Amino acid sequence: MDRGQHPPGWAWQWLSSHPATLHQLECSGAISVHCSLYLLGSSDSSASASRVAETTGPESSVTAAPRARKYKCGLPQPCPEEHLAFRVVSGAANVIGPKICLEDKMLMSSVKDNVGRGLNIALVNGVSGELIEARAFDMWAGDVNDLLKFIRPLHEGTLVFVASYDDPATKMNEETRKLFSELGSRNAKELAFRDSWVFVGAKGVQNKSPFEQHVKNSKHTNKYEGWPEALEMEGCIPRRSTAS
Repeated sequence: MDRGQHPPGWAWQWLSSHPATLHQLECSGAISVHCSLYLLGSSDSSASASRVAETTGPESSVTAAPRARKYKCGLPQPCPEEHLAFRVVSGAANVIGPKICLEDKMLMSSVKDNVGRGLNIALVNGVSGELIEARAFDMWAGDVNDLLKFIRPLHEGTLVFVASYDDPATKMNEETRKLFSELGSRNAKELAFRDSWVFVGAKGVQNKSPFEQHVKNSKHTNKYEGWPEALEMEGCIPRRSTAS
Protein backbone atom coordinates (compact mmCIF):
# COMPACT_ATOMS: atom_id res chain seq x y z
CA MET A 1 0.00 0.00 0.00
CA ASP A 2 1.26 3.49 -0.86
CA ARG A 3 2.05 5.67 2.20
CA GLY A 4 -0.13 3.57 4.50
CA GLN A 5 -3.30 3.52 2.39
CA HIS A 6 -6.29 1.90 4.06
CA PRO A 7 -9.85 1.07 3.00
CA PRO A 8 -12.30 4.04 2.92
CA GLY A 9 -14.11 4.75 6.17
CA TRP A 10 -11.22 3.83 8.48
CA ALA A 11 -11.58 6.09 11.50
CA TRP A 12 -10.27 6.65 15.00
CA GLN A 13 -13.53 5.50 16.61
CA TRP A 14 -12.18 1.96 16.95
CA LEU A 15 -9.63 3.15 19.49
CA SER A 16 -12.11 4.80 21.85
CA SER A 17 -14.39 1.77 21.56
CA HIS A 18 -11.97 -0.20 23.75
CA PRO A 19 -12.07 1.84 26.98
CA ALA A 20 -11.20 -1.16 29.17
CA THR A 21 -7.70 -1.25 27.68
CA LEU A 22 -6.84 2.33 28.63
CA HIS A 23 -6.37 3.51 32.19
CA GLN A 24 -4.27 6.62 32.71
CA LEU A 25 -2.12 7.04 35.79
CA GLU A 26 -0.46 10.38 36.46
CA CYS A 27 2.77 10.31 38.43
CA SER A 28 5.86 12.41 38.94
CA GLY A 29 8.03 12.81 35.87
CA ALA A 30 11.72 12.26 35.25
CA ILE A 31 13.89 10.91 32.49
CA SER A 32 13.87 7.41 33.96
CA VAL A 33 10.41 7.50 35.53
CA HIS A 34 7.03 7.32 33.81
CA CYS A 35 5.44 10.76 33.90
CA SER A 36 2.39 9.35 32.17
CA LEU A 37 1.59 5.66 32.07
CA TYR A 38 -1.29 3.89 30.32
CA LEU A 39 -2.13 0.68 32.15
CA LEU A 40 -3.26 -2.10 29.91
CA GLY A 41 -5.73 -4.95 29.80
CA SER A 42 -7.72 -4.40 33.01
CA SER A 43 -11.24 -3.15 33.64
CA ASP A 44 -10.33 -2.17 37.20
CA SER A 45 -8.29 1.03 36.94
CA SER A 46 -7.97 1.50 40.69
CA ALA A 47 -6.57 -2.00 41.13
CA SER A 48 -4.17 -1.42 38.24
CA ALA A 49 -3.02 1.88 39.69
CA SER A 50 -2.47 0.20 43.04
CA ARG A 51 -0.30 -2.50 41.48
CA VAL A 52 1.85 0.09 39.73
CA ALA A 53 2.14 2.13 42.92
CA GLU A 54 3.46 -0.99 44.65
CA THR A 55 6.27 -1.29 42.12
CA THR A 56 7.07 2.41 41.72
CA GLY A 57 6.47 3.82 45.20
CA PRO A 58 9.05 4.54 47.88
CA GLU A 59 8.82 1.01 49.32
CA SER A 60 10.21 -0.48 46.13
CA SER A 61 13.59 1.12 46.76
CA VAL A 62 14.09 -0.77 50.03
CA THR A 63 12.64 -4.17 49.16
CA ALA A 64 14.36 -6.97 47.28
CA ALA A 65 11.35 -7.86 45.15
CA PRO A 66 12.22 -9.46 41.81
CA ARG A 67 12.22 -7.15 38.81
CA ALA A 68 8.83 -7.11 37.09
CA ARG A 69 8.63 -8.83 33.73
CA LYS A 70 8.55 -6.49 30.76
CA TYR A 71 6.74 -7.06 27.49
CA LYS A 72 7.00 -5.50 24.03
CA CYS A 73 8.59 -2.04 24.15
CA GLY A 74 9.00 -2.50 27.90
CA LEU A 75 5.28 -2.40 28.70
CA PRO A 76 4.33 -3.74 32.15
CA GLN A 77 1.58 -5.95 30.71
CA PRO A 78 1.09 -7.61 27.32
CA CYS A 79 -1.27 -6.03 24.82
CA PRO A 80 -4.45 -7.89 23.79
CA GLU A 81 -4.41 -9.80 20.53
CA GLU A 82 -4.57 -7.65 17.39
CA HIS A 83 -3.16 -4.63 19.25
CA LEU A 84 0.09 -2.79 18.63
CA ALA A 85 2.31 -2.13 21.65
CA PHE A 86 4.08 1.22 21.64
CA ARG A 87 6.23 3.54 23.73
CA VAL A 88 7.06 7.15 22.87
CA VAL A 89 9.65 9.14 24.84
CA SER A 90 10.38 12.81 24.23
CA GLY A 91 13.89 14.22 24.26
CA ALA A 92 15.32 15.53 27.54
CA ALA A 93 16.36 19.17 27.14
CA ASN A 94 18.76 19.28 24.16
CA VAL A 95 20.92 16.44 25.48
CA ILE A 96 19.11 13.08 25.37
CA GLY A 97 17.30 12.22 22.16
CA PRO A 98 13.73 10.88 21.84
CA LYS A 99 12.66 7.30 21.21
CA ILE A 100 9.72 5.74 19.37
CA CYS A 101 9.18 1.99 19.82
CA LEU A 102 6.45 -0.10 18.18
CA GLU A 103 5.96 -3.85 18.63
CA ASP A 104 9.44 -4.15 20.19
CA LYS A 105 11.06 -2.47 17.18
CA MET A 106 12.84 0.83 17.73
CA LEU A 107 11.60 3.09 14.94
CA MET A 108 13.50 6.21 15.98
CA SER A 109 16.33 6.78 18.49
CA SER A 110 19.76 8.30 18.92
CA VAL A 111 21.29 4.85 18.50
CA LYS A 112 19.61 4.52 15.09
CA ASP A 113 20.90 8.02 14.30
CA ASN A 114 17.56 9.14 12.85
CA VAL A 115 16.38 11.70 15.45
CA GLY A 116 17.01 15.42 15.61
CA ARG A 117 16.02 18.75 17.10
CA GLY A 118 12.35 19.58 16.62
CA LEU A 119 9.65 17.02 15.80
CA ASN A 120 10.50 13.35 15.31
CA ILE A 121 7.72 11.63 13.40
CA ALA A 122 7.14 7.99 12.45
CA LEU A 123 4.35 7.06 10.02
CA VAL A 124 2.96 3.55 10.46
CA ASN A 125 0.48 1.45 8.50
CA GLY A 126 -2.47 0.99 10.89
CA VAL A 127 -3.37 -2.38 9.35
CA SER A 128 0.01 -4.12 9.16
CA GLY A 129 1.84 -2.14 11.84
CA GLU A 130 4.76 -1.69 9.44
CA LEU A 131 6.83 1.49 9.39
CA ILE A 132 6.16 3.64 6.35
CA GLU A 133 8.66 6.42 6.95
CA ALA A 134 10.44 8.16 9.84
CA ARG A 135 11.93 11.65 9.76
CA ALA A 136 13.04 14.48 12.03
CA PHE A 137 12.05 18.07 11.32
CA ASP A 138 14.03 21.00 12.72
CA MET A 139 11.43 23.39 14.14
CA TRP A 140 13.97 26.03 15.16
CA ALA A 141 15.99 26.65 12.01
CA GLY A 142 14.41 24.33 9.44
CA ASP A 143 11.79 24.88 6.75
CA VAL A 144 8.25 24.15 7.94
CA ASN A 145 7.27 23.33 4.36
CA ASP A 146 9.29 20.12 4.62
CA LEU A 147 7.03 19.04 7.51
CA LEU A 148 3.89 20.07 5.66
CA LYS A 149 4.88 18.03 2.61
CA PHE A 150 5.33 15.05 4.93
CA ILE A 151 1.97 15.14 6.71
CA ARG A 152 -0.37 16.66 4.09
CA PRO A 153 -0.67 13.58 1.80
CA LEU A 154 -1.31 10.94 4.48
CA HIS A 155 -3.84 8.25 3.60
CA GLU A 156 -6.72 7.54 5.94
CA GLY A 157 -5.74 5.15 8.72
CA THR A 158 -2.05 6.06 8.83
CA LEU A 159 -0.81 6.15 12.43
CA VAL A 160 1.37 9.13 13.33
CA PHE A 161 3.84 8.89 16.24
CA VAL A 162 5.43 12.17 17.39
CA ALA A 163 8.16 12.93 19.94
CA SER A 164 9.60 16.37 20.57
CA TYR A 165 13.27 17.18 21.12
CA ASP A 166 14.59 20.57 22.28
CA ASP A 167 12.20 22.92 20.43
CA PRO A 168 9.08 21.53 18.70
CA ALA A 169 7.21 24.70 17.83
CA THR A 170 9.09 27.85 16.77
CA LYS A 171 8.56 27.22 13.05
CA MET A 172 4.98 25.95 13.44
CA ASN A 173 2.39 27.91 11.47
CA GLU A 174 -1.39 27.83 11.47
CA GLU A 175 -1.62 25.08 8.85
CA THR A 176 0.79 22.84 10.76
CA ARG A 177 -1.22 23.17 13.96
CA LYS A 178 -4.46 22.55 12.08
CA LEU A 179 -3.11 19.35 10.49
CA PHE A 180 -1.97 17.94 13.83
CA SER A 181 -5.35 18.86 15.34
CA GLU A 182 -7.05 16.94 12.53
CA LEU A 183 -4.87 13.94 13.41
CA GLY A 184 -6.40 14.02 16.90
CA SER A 185 -4.20 16.41 18.88
CA ARG A 186 -5.66 18.62 21.58
CA ASN A 187 -2.42 20.46 22.30
CA ALA A 188 -0.94 21.30 18.90
CA LYS A 189 -2.69 24.67 18.83
CA GLU A 190 -0.90 25.82 21.97
CA LEU A 191 2.47 24.13 21.49
CA ALA A 192 5.27 26.64 22.10
CA PHE A 193 9.05 27.11 22.25
CA ARG A 194 10.83 24.26 24.08
CA ASP A 195 7.65 22.54 25.26
CA SER A 196 7.78 18.76 25.73
CA TRP A 197 5.25 16.85 23.62
CA VAL A 198 4.46 13.21 22.77
CA PHE A 199 1.50 12.24 20.61
CA VAL A 200 0.00 9.35 18.68
CA GLY A 201 -2.69 10.24 16.18
CA ALA A 202 -4.22 8.95 12.96
CA LYS A 203 -5.41 10.26 9.64
CA GLY A 204 -9.20 10.16 9.57
CA VAL A 205 -9.69 10.65 13.30
CA GLN A 206 -13.28 11.43 14.34
CA ASN A 207 -12.46 12.37 17.92
CA LYS A 208 -9.40 13.39 19.90
CA SER A 209 -6.65 10.88 20.54
CA PRO A 210 -6.27 9.56 24.11
CA PHE A 211 -2.53 9.27 23.47
CA GLU A 212 -1.04 12.72 24.05
CA GLN A 213 1.02 14.43 26.74
CA HIS A 214 2.23 18.02 26.85
CA VAL A 215 4.31 19.99 29.36
CA LYS A 216 4.80 23.74 28.95
CA ASN A 217 8.20 25.38 29.06
CA SER A 218 8.08 27.54 32.19
CA LYS A 219 10.96 28.88 34.26
CA HIS A 220 8.81 28.30 37.36
CA THR A 221 8.28 24.58 36.75
CA ASN A 222 11.07 23.45 34.39
CA LYS A 223 12.95 20.37 35.50
CA TYR A 224 16.09 21.37 33.59
CA GLU A 225 17.51 24.84 33.08
CA GLY A 226 15.52 26.15 30.13
CA TRP A 227 13.50 22.98 29.46
CA PRO A 228 10.61 21.10 31.08
CA GLU A 229 10.76 17.43 32.04
CA ALA A 230 10.90 14.64 29.49
CA LEU A 231 7.68 12.74 28.75
CA GLU A 232 7.08 9.01 28.37
CA MET A 233 3.88 7.42 27.10
CA GLU A 234 3.02 3.80 26.37
CA GLY A 235 -0.04 1.76 25.48
CA CYS A 236 -1.85 -0.54 23.05
CA ILE A 237 -3.47 0.50 19.78
CA PRO A 238 -6.00 -1.86 18.19
CA ARG A 239 -4.80 -3.07 14.82
CA ARG A 240 -7.22 -2.18 12.04
CA SER A 241 -8.68 -5.15 10.16
CA THR A 242 -8.39 -5.01 6.38
CA ALA A 243 -11.97 -6.26 6.22
CA SER A 244 -13.30 -3.15 7.99
